Amino acid sequence: MFKNIDDVRQQLGRQQYIASAEIGTVVYLAHALCKPVLAEGPAGVGKTELAKSWAAALDMPLIRLQCYEGLDESKALYEWEYAKQMLYTQLLRDTLHNVLGDVQSLAEAANRLAQEEDVFFSENFLLPRPLLTALTSDRPVVLLIDEIDRADVEFEAFLLEVLSDFQVSVPELGTISAKHQPMVLLTSNNTRELSEALKRRCLYLYVDYPTQEAELEIVRLKVPNLRPELAKQAVAVVHQLRQMDLRKTPSISETLDWARALVALNADQIDEQTLTNTLTVLLKYEADVQKARRMMGGGSSDTARRGRYSGNR
Repeated sequence: MFKNIDDVRQQLGRQQYIASAEIGTVVYLAHALCKPVLAEGPAGVGKTELAKSWAAALDMPLIRLQCYEGLDESKALYEWEYAKQMLYTQLLRDTLHNVLGDVQSLAEAANRLAQEEDVFFSENFLLPRPLLTALTSDRPVVLLIDEIDRADVEFEAFLLEVLSDFQVSVPELGTISAKHQPMVLLTSNNTRELSEALKRRCLYLYVDYPTQEAELEIVRLKVPNLRPELAKQAVAVVHQLRQMDLRKTPSISETLDWARALVALNADQIDEQTLTNTLTVLLKYEADVQKARRMMGGGSSDTARRGRYSGNR
């Protein structure tokens, strides 16, 4: 368990996650107040990585529910293994014959079978999905509900019971309460507005792109074999790109991919040719690539371009 905010940041740091004071505070309070955390912000700023580092720092299992349009309770909570039920029915055919051997009508047979149905609707045939797995785990877990904004409003409403009481209702089995309350992190890329009811149940955290200094620290930590001066140039270019009106802004993960690409290419500096040849590591739309090439390379002298890519402001 975390001792204080500084301990949160230190333990996350050991997992190569650089946590700001705000992130450290929210994670610490999540434990102190036993509340879920809702982390919103642009895609690729480290929200999912926070859950992974959080779980690793406390040596807890990480259970991930990836949200998408059309996700419903059965896919998130549990399913009955009908194939297994049918197999058992075949294996127990003789037993069923003995149970029904002296019945005189179909109605009587149905009533007698109903008395045995608990056998087939028991935990032996229950296939737990992420939410039920987190609630029934024999040890505390970190539950990541990733990109909740992609799920439908109906599924978001279903989550309210889980996040309020940490229990779920299975009609055939009754109410199942958590053995250990999981630490929950919900992430959102702000593709739609989430309900006030959901936000009220969570501690709120906005995760934005890091400052240039913080991102440089991340690059040095994650790609230690990139020369320091080249790392500084790379981060400066990425921050210039984020100032442009692009369809998709480069994320931190793409900054790291680019840093690794520069190492693989044995680049000495980020000159115009290197930038031109590797821009698609950072940018994923041709219109963005062309705009970046015009704004960062077109019509400038070699000296001016080198100065521009070196991180000079």
